[in-house]
Amino acid sequence: MKLDTKAYESKMQKTIAAFEENIGTIRAGQANPAVLAKVTFEYYGSPTPLNTMADIKVADSKTIVITPYDRSTLKAMEKAILSSDVGITPSNDGSVLRLVFPQPTEERRRELAKQVQKQSEDAKVAIRNIRRDANDDTKKQKKDGAMTEDEAKQSDKAVQDLTDKYIKKLDEISAKKEAEIMKL
Repeated sequence: MKLDTKAYESKMQKTIAAFEENIGTIRAGQANPAVLAKVTFEYYGSPTPLNTMADIKVADSKTIVITPYDRSTLKAMEKAILSSDVGITPSNDGSVLRLVFPQPTEERRRELAKQVQKQSEDAKVAIRNIRRDANDDTKKQKKDGAMTEDEAKQSDKAVQDLTDKYIKKLDEISAKKEAEIMKL
């Protein structure tokens, strides 16, 4: 009985999805509401995600406008954005917050590209760990007699093919993001 790779493939897909979500928060001079995805603020004593308490719209390619549903939360939202890793100081006009994204310098672009590369490497490590788990599972089944030598080799090859496929996908996604960051 050959190893069922569906569960491992599902884990690899989740790794890719998490990677895409993480690099989505890396801004490249374009206004992108995803940069606010992880920002939370105190609302009645509990941390609340900013995007659940405000309307977040892209006004133009460089500006995000945040309109809180409850105007009394404006100061708390502003404070949360300032203390987050967004790196932009919001302007507060009393009813909305505006985030204006400056054009990043060449040096900043290189830093952002390095961030993408690091996150890509972390995702590759996660995929390789999934491969290792699958191979350990194969060895265990072979040792227990549930799998023949040939089936174990086929399973290992299937898992390696899956790993190669997802690592290639990661490389494509990170290359695309790096190109987006580096272009003016």
